[in-house]
Amino acid sequence: MKPNDFSGARVLVTGGAGFIGSALVWALNRRGCDRIVVCDRLGTDEKWRNLTPLRFADYVEADDLLPRLSRPGGSALGKFDLVLHLGACSSTTERDAGFLIRNNYEFTKDLAAWALKQSARGRKTRFVYASSAATYGDGSAGMEDDESKLNNLRPLNMYGCSKHLFDLHARQAGFLNKVVGLKYFNVFGPNEDHKGDMRSVVHKSFGQVRGTGVIRLFKSCRADYRDGEQERDFLYVKDAVAMTLHLAATPGANGLFNIGSGQARTWLDLANAVFAALKRKPHIQFIEMPETIRDKYQYFTQANLGRLRAAGYTAPVTSLEDAVSDYVRNYLVPDKRLDPAIA
Repeated sequence: MKPNDFSGARVLVTGGAGFIGSALVWALNRRGCDRIVVCDRLGTDEKWRNLTPLRFADYVEADDLLPRLSRPGGSALGKFDLVLHLGACSSTTERDAGFLIRNNYEFTKDLAAWALKQSARGRKTRFVYASSAATYGDGSAGMEDDESKLNNLRPLNMYGCSKHLFDLHARQAGFLNKVVGLKYFNVFGPNEDHKGDMRSVVHKSFGQVRGTGVIRLFKSCRADYRDGEQERDFLYVKDAVAMTLHLAATPGANGLFNIGSGQARTWLDLANAVFAALKRKPHIQFIEMPETIRDKYQYFTQANLGRLRAAGYTAPVTSLEDAVSDYVRNYLVPDKRLDPAIA
């Protein structure tokens, strides 16, 4: 597989109807690949709409995937060159720890074990999975994608913990150097509208400006950060999938990798970018942060991209302003999704 040519690859994408998952299918289609099996839980929300413009060979419900793969010959699913495992509950406010363990941790363990067994049999099934920057907690232990520092990390919520547990498992079981784990930072962009309260602040702010002309941001609860100057590493989904596919197609790239912009920006920067994209004068209000998230709130995130760059990824990262402009003008305003026929 080459970074811009996946035409000969057969790929399994879990979470393939979701936000980053469907963007990966879009990016694969644009690189000449449609031998894709999409796995997800479609449920009752609208994420099925993300699939309508995309090209793929088959769809499998998540509860059916592991049983079918475990059958002799993988049932009708066949062999895969690449597994892109994006399927997970991504809600940072989910409180059902048992559900997160089963869905995010145990499922990933089982799927990784299957992929590694295929590789051991000579089928060379590359396994790439989504971890998260939520594993870094408040950032006091650093945000280095260095497996030797995993034991120092303290996630602030159960979602982050569920991702961290698998990172630890992969290292302790001795296969982290045979797979790729991606610590996604604050990714935003097309195909996220089904995520409800977990959709990005760009998406929420767009709706607020259209509805009231005002963007509401949380006040800071720390004296060292003024209101709106909390900082996050925001990354456009088009960059996120380009980074992901580069690592997927680079055999020597294994272990954990930060997937971010490498530059922390403030919530005020993001809000002003939304107003600029809509050609509106900025009007921002600050509201109280809910008590339920105050002790779990990240005030600063910034990805160190050293390992990603060392793995040969040289493309520039889209600026926050340009990314927000593309998202708002070309997707949110016309209510469009990622389409392989459109860049």
